[in-house]
Amino acid sequence: MDHNMARAKKKPEHYVDNAKFTQAVHEYVMECREAEECGEDVPPVTNYIGECFYKIATGLTYTRKFIRRTYKEELAMDAIEDCLKRIRNYNIDASTRTGKPNAFAYFTQICYYSFLRTVERHNKELRKKLRFIEKTAIEIGASTEYGDTNKVLEYLDEVRAPWENVVPQPKKEEPKPKVEKAK
Repeated sequence: MDHNMARAKKKPEHYVDNAKFTQAVHEYVMECREAEECGEDVPPVTNYIGECFYKIATGLTYTRKFIRRTYKEELAMDAIEDCLKRIRNYNIDASTRTGKPNAFAYFTQICYYSFLRTVERHNKELRKKLRFIEKTAIEIGASTEYGDTNKVLEYLDEVRAPWENVVPQPKKEEPKPKVEKAK
């Protein structure tokens, strides 16, 4: 073996090439602006941009905050839809601290906030289901021959206990005390 031959380090391959993706988004936004000025239909998003949206959204589902969600596909699809809605809002003149535009960061942020909205929607649905089960349990307990609603409610508390940590309750704002003005 020749020791003089240094092994060439491979650059790590990212799932989305930021420079190429930013250039593709820039070109697409320019095409959209030209089409709008001419009164033509907006061109469809290119396959490359669509693939990048898919890779960004699915890659984000594997972060610590979203990895245990059972509805990852729904998270990704909602995020892709939001990216498609907001692609024409991308400011091609904006730059980051490095002085270069960064479409990857822009669309990653769109995906992240889309995920948060989807998670909140699912939590809201889950809270509705738990309230429905509670109301149903009270009605069933009251209509049984024993009429012991307490046993039904105890059972419901056992069922609900594991979900209490999963589904955060919405924060209720406490009313601010009124301050009287001195005359």
